[in-house]
Amino acid sequence: MGETIERFPLFPLDLVLLPGEVVPLHIFELRYRTMIGECLESESEFGIVWLGDEVLHEVGCTVEITNVMEKMDDGRMNILVRGVSPFRLERRVDDMDYPAGDVVLLDEEEDVEDEDASAAARRGYADLVERVTDSRPGENDLAELDAYGMASTIAFENDAKQELLELRSESERLSRLATLCVRALERYDYAEQATERARSNGKVHR
Repeated sequence: MGETIERFPLFPLDLVLLPGEVVPLHIFELRYRTMIGECLESESEFGIVWLGDEVLHEVGCTVEITNVMEKMDDGRMNILVRGVSPFRLERRVDDMDYPAGDVVLLDEEEDVEDEDASAAARRGYADLVERVTDSRPGENDLAELDAYGMASTIAFENDAKQELLELRSESERLSRLATLCVRALERYDYAEQATERARSNGKVHR
């Protein structure tokens, strides 16, 4: 197991953030304005955990604040954060001004590179990007991306991203990512075909 951090600030959201992924957050509740203010002052991290269907998942991602884009007179702010490390929530802490808990940073398992999984993931990712954007990533660009890096650029559902976050080896993540990319491509093609059928059915034939 990795390092234990006690009384770690937590931000439960309907969001799964992956290491390296960058997202904007609008901070408006008083407790989270307090939390973010303390993190800014101490230059420390906090954790995002997925709160979905009233279920708080145990595995989340530590994040660092990379930019305060806007501060408003009433204390609200818009910030930019980047995912850093997966963690597991071991215990909730309820005596602070904001949600917190004792967490354990998750280590990677010893892993042997799976060249087939790597190739399949990068091929599937490139196929999906090309299908959506009409531009295929170059081999050098693909080689620089790990599973998290590829997945963070695709609008996967939270449950798929949570699964990737919880997997503790890169080979497992790459294998799972390959499957997710194939399924996303199939759904994209199906949606396009459905749109074309709807257009055809709506035409007036003379």
